[in-house]
Amino acid sequence: MTGALDWLTRYGEQGGDIAEAALMLAQLDQPNRPLEPARAHLAEIAEAMKLRASLIRDVGGGAHALADLLFGQLGYEGDREDYDNPQNADLVSVIARRRGLPVALGIIYIHGARAAGLEASGLSAPNHFVVRLTHGGHDAIIDPFNGGALIEPDRAPPHVPIDQDGLKQVVSDASVLLRLQNNLKIRALDAGDDARALEIAERMVLISPKRPDLWFDLGRLRHQAGIPGAARKAYERAVALTRPGEELGHAARQALAQLKRLLN
Repeated sequence: MTGALDWLTRYGEQGGDIAEAALMLAQLDQPNRPLEPARAHLAEIAEAMKLRASLIRDVGGGAHALADLLFGQLGYEGDREDYDNPQNADLVSVIARRRGLPVALGIIYIHGARAAGLEASGLSAPNHFVVRLTHGGHDAIIDPFNGGALIEPDRAPPHVPIDQDGLKQVVSDASVLLRLQNNLKIRALDAGDDARALEIAERMVLISPKRPDLWFDLGRLRHQAGIPGAARKAYERAVALTRPGEELGHAARQALAQLKRLLN
């Protein structure tokens, strides 16, 4: 587990491969589970897409190649029958089961697309996750949860984040990983498992250590868990990362002041 934590700490500082980061997150939950089969499978996906790269003439062709491989040949699709199963947010389990949440499947699509030389980024909305592909100056949106289907901007369903300019709301790889983890944290909170929620929050600050909202949430969860000293450090970090006048900074200062009164 120490190796995974160290790897994710470096990722938060320097970035890295999104699929490998997702595997490291999965290892934190099952440290004795071997990652090599999943890594080998991802390598096979990358190799298969590299072989298809010379045949890709436009972004639509790239989208079709991805869907043909990942959905048509490998059978990846959204888990509609057991959507809230935690395995759907664990990339090792997603690879084994060929089922997952939109964001977990999106990581695999991003991995395959980049191997073929396509630009690929996540697009985010409250209720769904899709992927933007770019090739030759043109863009396309695909839906990994629904077999990599192309989504037309003028016919997009309400949950898909497309504005009038077409293909906006791109999120960073770190934000994609945070969304993956947030699915687990929300389910833990809903189940009343505060210890699990705290565990996930600790990981999230590793992935994006400059996000004050993550430190604030971590401080709150640490405080609830009865570890005020660690909560204080998280609140102090949240304060340090906010600019004067920001509402989150004000909330963090208030929480920090209340905590200090309890500690004195």
